[in-house]
Amino acid sequence: MTTRYGVTRPTEDDIRRGGFSTPWDAPMIPPFPFRFRNAEILTVYWRTDPEAMAFLLPPPLRAMGDVACVHIYKMNDTDWLGPYAEANVMFGAGLGDREGAYSPYLVLSSDIGVAHGREIHGQPKKLGQPRLESRGDLIVGVVERNGIDVITATMPYKQRPSDPVALKPYFDFATNLNLKAVDHIDGSPAIRQLTSRRLADVVVHECWQGPCTVELRANAQLPVFRLPVLEPLQGFYWRADFTLVPGEIIHDYLGEQP
Repeated sequence: MTTRYGVTRPTEDDIRRGGFSTPWDAPMIPPFPFRFRNAEILTVYWRTDPEAMAFLLPPPLRAMGDVACVHIYKMNDTDWLGPYAEANVMFGAGLGDREGAYSPYLVLSSDIGVAHGREIHGQPKKLGQPRLESRGDLIVGVVERNGIDVITATMPYKQRPSDPVALKPYFDFATNLNLKAVDHIDGSPAIRQLTSRRLADVVVHECWQGPCTVELRANAQLPVFRLPVLEPLQGFYWRADFTLVPGEIIHDYLGEQP
């Protein structure tokens, strides 16, 4: 064992273990579990085109319903990552008797969050600038990429208290389904999986609901406009703590099915 600069050099066994990340003397990817504290979230739902949902969904997942949502997070205190912002676009999906929500688009202001989401979960995260703020009597969430406000969502500021159990009226977004695709260095496929993860130790400190608006603008690098807003449905503002824990493989395109 060699230690320099307060860091221990890894062994081959250390490198083989789960949770290892590079550069090994300043690792990028957090090991599970890690905790999010005092996260502020604006969640807005809208009715969309079921054929558009099905187009964005990898087989053999099936689309469920005709509702999409976006969560715009202000992550105030997160292990490893520190404060950052995130947005997750989702809609209902299922595989067999398993139901949850598939994420076709995610945007983060954190390079660590982008790397972790892509390398571990297979989430299609890209770097951008989500923002969540109060403007007088209005809660406003904006998702910006390439200088374009791709998503703008609003709801009234804290007018109607809500029971947290009402947060998921259309699908169970706490179970997130993703397509993980990683190649070997020679270009051959290394990982082709559908993954599932569920947030743990969720504590909701406050929850409010109300009418919402959702505006989508075209951007070829973040084409959320492909889930058109046919009808804005309802919005929720909530503040919570939760823990990100390991998930599971629910479909392996290259090997035996779980």
